[in-house]
Amino acid sequence: MPDIIQLLPDSVANQIAAGEVVQRPASAVKELMENALDSGATHIKLIVKDAGKTLIQVIDNGCGMSETDARMSFERHATSKIRKADDLFSIRTMGFRGEALASIAAIAQVEMRTRRIGDEIGVKIDIEGSEIKNQEACSTPEGTSISVKNLFYNVPARRNFLKTDSVELRHIIDEFQRVAIPNPEIAFTFHHNTTEVFNLPVGNLKQRLMNLFGTSYNSRLVPVEEETGIVNIKGFVTKPEFAKKTRGEQFFFLNKRFIKNGYLHHAVQSAFEQLLPGDSFASYFLMLDVDPKTIDINIHPTKTEVKFEDEKAVYAFLRSTVKKSLGQFNIAPSLDFDQEAHLYNMPLKPIDGIIKAPTIKVDPNYNPFKTETPPTYRKNYTDRELSNRANWEKMYSRHSENQHELEIQKEDSQQSISPDWDNELHESNKKTTYQLHSKYILSHIKTGFMVIDQQGAHERILYERIMDSLEKHKSATQQELFPKTLELNAADFALVQELHAEIQAMGFDISEFGKNTFVIHGVPADTVNYDSAALLEGLIENYKQNLLELKSDKRENLARSMACNMAIKAGKTLAQEEMNNLIDELFACKMPYSTPGGKPTVTTFSLEDLDKRFKK
Repeated sequence: MPDIIQLLPDSVANQIAAGEVVQRPASAVKELMENALDSGATHIKLIVKDAGKTLIQVIDNGCGMSETDARMSFERHATSKIRKADDLFSIRTMGFRGEALASIAAIAQVEMRTRRIGDEIGVKIDIEGSEIKNQEACSTPEGTSISVKNLFYNVPARRNFLKTDSVELRHIIDEFQRVAIPNPEIAFTFHHNTTEVFNLPVGNLKQRLMNLFGTSYNSRLVPVEEETGIVNIKGFVTKPEFAKKTRGEQFFFLNKRFIKNGYLHHAVQSAFEQLLPGDSFASYFLMLDVDPKTIDINIHPTKTEVKFEDEKAVYAFLRSTVKKSLGQFNIAPSLDFDQEAHLYNMPLKPIDGIIKAPTIKVDPNYNPFKTETPPTYRKNYTDRELSNRANWEKMYSRHSENQHELEIQKEDSQQSISPDWDNELHESNKKTTYQLHSKYILSHIKTGFMVIDQQGAHERILYERIMDSLEKHKSATQQELFPKTLELNAADFALVQELHAEIQAMGFDISEFGKNTFVIHGVPADTVNYDSAALLEGLIENYKQNLLELKSDKRENLARSMACNMAIKAGKTLAQEEMNNLIDELFACKMPYSTPGGKPTVTTFSLEDLDKRFKK
């Protein structure tokens, strides 16, 4: 029987490796930008077309490569970052495995142009499906330019599984931010098709965050900084009032490398204990610096998972540092004994050189029970007062006579009321509703009573009303007297562009206004009492949260998001008429017994259950 085990060709092995390293266009962006960082570049330019499906180009002004190095860079496990196994425990560079370029070249058409600093000419290499098509000398600026064209052209199944351009663009923006945030000393630019998405000049970390997420972050950020023997912590957290429902803006950087770590995330969340609602997450941008010997980053192909030598110590330092910053900047209450001692020891400043004790003036002749003779005008006023009182008494006596006649008529009419009408009055009294803790509504039913969640019930009513309007295309718009501008981060801006048609169908009238900004000209007619910018911002936030929880179409997701944003919240006191209207509208819905998210809106308690409880 012949042998059946054989070595795979390099082209096949590279395609297999590419399945782990390059999952979507954003993965290629990450690998190429990290290589540009390792080259020592001070300016990195990213150009993307059709969300990376047609073109991904990264241009840097780094050290460049020789002709031999350029050719070797496309070989598997070829790297300049490490030489021996011990180097894995002292890694400071972004890449080290030597798999990225080989994997990308296996599933795309790649063109590289590179020139070393000091060389007169550079080299150009064309490679397609791991096969080098052309290599020649060329004129090119110092540094490296890599163009990845037609990603997954030879892996149609993977290309067919890519999402829409707007979704893939959001993933690319995420990767771009993860590289740009920890490197504020490097300038970055990002172009998608013909639009400049980001232009990030050299600056400090706070300036970088403002350029990425908007100038409003200037007042939202709380600085965090601490140096210890195990970990150095630096960065920013946002104030609790700007917490969000999703985890979109939460960044950990370990030695300038973006990582994901649920354990450390819990440390930050616990530092915000009792400052945030249970369903909200604070944004943070935290840079951790540790000795490379105490961590292991060679766990996952994306290098986002890291093992710490002493993870509990890092957790404790991180939690206490964030908590200290929140207290130091008066975000959370804290005890500062040095500050209190300073206040107690503060010297008194004399006024005009003399310290005067406070004095109290007392009139010994004042008698509160003494009746003084009224002035001369008091007599006239008293006469007028008596005259008015007589008129009021006359009017009241006339009203009493009329009231007596009405009571006689009422007694006569009650004798003619039928028993059926008396039953209806009795039933109407039964419909009296009560509000419990400004959260639940209690109402009588024949077999006991029912409890309604006022927020969930209102969400169901609004959801069905919005869905009905979307299906019939009858959403009314109320034009704003003074249009408002809404500045978003790049990812949210791309999301609104994707949902523009559906948002317009809901009754919003919005248009693009410059970079990452929309102008709100009108809002749905039944939302005129809401702040239009906060309403649209909340709609986007709820939509992103629903994307993580449910797989629903755009319209259902938007209707759910809008209903959740507009619904009356727990803690709002309702009048009797409002509660009755809410119950009537709820039971007029198609599915009154659950919220759009599937939670119950109504629960009932029977008299039998109550009787059993009192018989125990």
